[in-house]
Amino acid sequence: MANNAEDMVTLTSTEQDSGGSKLPATTPPDAEDIVITNDSAHGIYEAAVGGQTAAGLVYSEVGSRVILSATSVLPEFRGKGVASRLIGSVLDDLRRQGKTVAVTCPFATAFVNAHPEYADVLDPAFPRSHSAERGH
Repeated sequence: MANNAEDMVTLTSTEQDSGGSKLPATTPPDAEDIVITNDSAHGIYEAAVGGQTAAGLVYSEVGSRVILSATSVLPEFRGKGVASRLIGSVLDDLRRQGKTVAVTCPFATAFVNAHPEYADVLDPAFPRSHSAERGH
């Protein structure tokens, strides 16, 4: 993803990826396959579509807590739900690992707010950023 970092668009609202605030956790059957990988050396979960890096979710770990910091999507993949699929997959993976999540990324905050089924993954001490809740 480092090669494409200058082309990435950081998502700061729900409208930038899904075209609305619904943020689907699943993808319609005709949607393109997305492969999610964890580049733990760089602290980035990546989403690839058709073998091309499409999006990234920057994170850091503190003990068993993972802090989701920023979501970015290459312009040609915006509006296709890639970021929503990435975040949902990351949360599913972290749940399987028994980790908790603190969210500072505004897009990820909007996603977890729209998907209460992920409430069990949120760290009760630091579930989401206050500035993201206010839409900043």
